[in-house]
Amino acid sequence: MADEDFATVSSGASETYPQQCSALRKNGFVMLKGHPCKIVDMTTSKTGKHGHAKVHLVGLDIFNQKKYEDLCPSTHNMEVPNVTRKDYQFLDLDSGYLSLLEDNGTTREDLKLLENEIGKEIKTKFENGESFVVTVLKACGEEQVVATKVNN
Repeated sequence: MADEDFATVSSGASETYPQQCSALRKNGFVMLKGHPCKIVDMTTSKTGKHGHAKVHLVGLDIFNQKKYEDLCPSTHNMEVPNVTRKDYQFLDLDSGYLSLLEDNGTTREDLKLLENEIGKEIKTKFENGESFVVTVLKACGEEQVVATKVNN
């Protein structure tokens, strides 16, 4: 028994939780085709002769803005991602990685600068010497900067 290895540890919190399809709301989050998405459109069709009411969901991936659609009976459960949003003070940009300051004073340097609009915005603000905060979304084991805002 002594030679067993228990190196992998997680908090035990699931990355998603089930929620009834009819309880989902526009601007909420849902897993569509394995991607964490923000619901942008939602329509419910009437029940058929023998069937259930169906909910048609349209969502945008919270990380790459790709559009996904799904159709599910209103009584069935859909997976909803646990999405967390956190603001960090931007400190520095070093070889493609962001240096960010958390509220408790610790720094993190594990987020890569992406080659998208937000990435260009961060680079421009950094080159201009601006002081700003970045918003990081985390869902399904993935993290990404989704917004910036200037400090007052």
